[in-house]
Amino acid sequence: MISEKLGRRYATAVFSAAGDHGAVDQVGADLSAIANALDGNVQMREFFLSPVIPRSAKERALLDALQGKVHDVALHALLLLVRKRREGVLDVLVPEYRKLQMAQRGTDPLTITAARQLSETELSALVDRLQSLYGKKFEVNQVVDPHLIGGVRITMGDRRIDGTVSGKLEALARTLFSPN
Repeated sequence: MISEKLGRRYATAVFSAAGDHGAVDQVGADLSAIANALDGNVQMREFFLSPVIPRSAKERALLDALQGKVHDVALHALLLLVRKRREGVLDVLVPEYRKLQMAQRGTDPLTITAARQLSETELSALVDRLQSLYGKKFEVNQVVDPHLIGGVRITMGDRRIDGTVSGKLEALARTLFSPN
């Protein structure tokens, strides 16, 4: 497993270089797209992560596939990972880069999980209420989990608010069966 500390260092360096070029959002989008493409294609991922394939072959493949299609900072970040034999760092670099982007914008991640897609009005009201309660701005990610019976589960960083029916039933069971 690649250490988060190493991924954070690479993300910070790439973020700084992207900032110098005024392309923080574009580089972030490019890195995310590349990571998603690798996750979606087993052969590409195996090629990229394989220690047996020569670095020169990987560099050539990356240049042929990405040059002129992604920002130079993103391309050179990938080439650096290949040259240093740290291709696996990409899996940590991308989320760490995203954290740096959100910190720059002054926002925090917010994940809202519900049994069904919330309407714009419901989502907006919930997010507005949370922003006023916590005094923060959030970047919202809405997740639909059909296994939930009802209610919503809110995740803000390491804080979790479980307002689902199953969450309330679990809390009730803990209360009923706690030794008091």
